[in-house]
Amino acid sequence: MSLVVEQDGAVVRVILNRPEVRNAFDEESIAGLTAWAASVRAGGPTRVAVLAGAGKMFCAGADLAWMSKMVGYSREENVRDAAAMARMFEALDRLPIPLIGRVHGAALGGGAGLAAVCDIVVAAENASFAFTEVKLGILPAVISPYAIAKIGVSAARELFLTGARFSAQRAKEIGLVHAIGDEGELDRIVAKYVNDVMTSAPEAVSAAKALIAEVSARSRAEATALTIDAIADRRVSREGQDGMRAFLEKRVPSWLSGGS
Repeated sequence: MSLVVEQDGAVVRVILNRPEVRNAFDEESIAGLTAWAASVRAGGPTRVAVLAGAGKMFCAGADLAWMSKMVGYSREENVRDAAAMARMFEALDRLPIPLIGRVHGAALGGGAGLAAVCDIVVAAENASFAFTEVKLGILPAVISPYAIAKIGVSAARELFLTGARFSAQRAKEIGLVHAIGDEGELDRIVAKYVNDVMTSAPEAVSAAKALIAEVSARSRAEATALTIDAIADRRVSREGQDGMRAFLEKRVPSWLSGGS
């Protein structure tokens, strides 16, 4: 099984499970990730997801056997193949819940793209990253919207054009990674982020994630109008009313007390 999904209450752990090929992508793993992402619903039982890799590496990018097929593909077949991968990244990026990446070993090519679509990335201090596509004569094309949004144009110019490996510390400096720790500490750091999400209002977390995508795609004037409506809607929502009243009344809000 190329993908293992482990549900633990409101937390789901999604594990890339092809350690024999360093969790490299193939058609099956792409379809599996796309289908899983499409199954997650806002307001559903799952509130946070952790994406990790089995074995010694997070993800090495494209599988060699899969790439060997691409060499003989027509342009039309390549369009179809690239569209499937683009749908996967879009589905992961649009998840209505936070996606936390747990990166160890390396995240290369499409693996670095996976890190880019995660809302939060925790990396081992000895992990490495690279947008390796130009080393193969191709491009980090379908991952570029997400990678550039994370690392910015300047870093993309350096790292897309050279394909060079860079450290977890550099990844943190450019915004691809948010926290670094010894490999043995990763689960503890991830657990803290999970707890931070789980102690926040679930509808507000989903709305905040959607707000980021909407505001970043608009002009300042358009964003201002959108944000006015967004905060007004949240203030009068049941969850918003309960959260503000709980703060003023010095009590626990319903999402922590188990109330509806």
